[in-house]
Amino acid sequence: MVIREATPDDWPGMWSFMEGIVRAGETFSWDRDTTEEMARVMWFPEPPGRTFVAVDDGGAILGTANSVRNHRGGASHISSASFMVDPARAGRGVGRALGEHVLEQARRDGFRAMQFNAVVETNTRAVALWKSLGFEVMTTLPEGFHHPVHGHVGLNIMYRRL
Repeated sequence: MVIREATPDDWPGMWSFMEGIVRAGETFSWDRDTTEEMARVMWFPEPPGRTFVAVDDGGAILGTANSVRNHRGGASHISSASFMVDPARAGRGVGRALGEHVLEQARRDGFRAMQFNAVVETNTRAVALWKSLGFEVMTTLPEGFHHPVHGHVGLNIMYRRL
């Protein structure tokens, strides 16, 4: 697996699995009817934001992440990130590799910490992954996310110093 900066040419391969994740509405806090164009704009942030893809030896996109400045002004040293892994590739270390890459890049970019604003508590694989990479749950917003299967569930805010 190689992780690299994403290019506009990567978008069709990214959207091919991102769309299903967005439409399911179980792990990501975007509107379930987000259009492809809206998704592309949100997923490719302006600098200092970055977008990455994890690709296999054949060039297939396994997952993607983006990182952004979470706050401005006096809090502009805090970054954030979002991740989506092709469900057909889950459990193969793609999310971990993307997470490690994004953390290191944020450190190199001069950020002092990373904050995840919305980790759905029923997304136990993601919560466990982020904890294993040094994140702490700072708080959980009770009933902060409306899950299509489980109803209103908690929404974790997670943090880690870089």
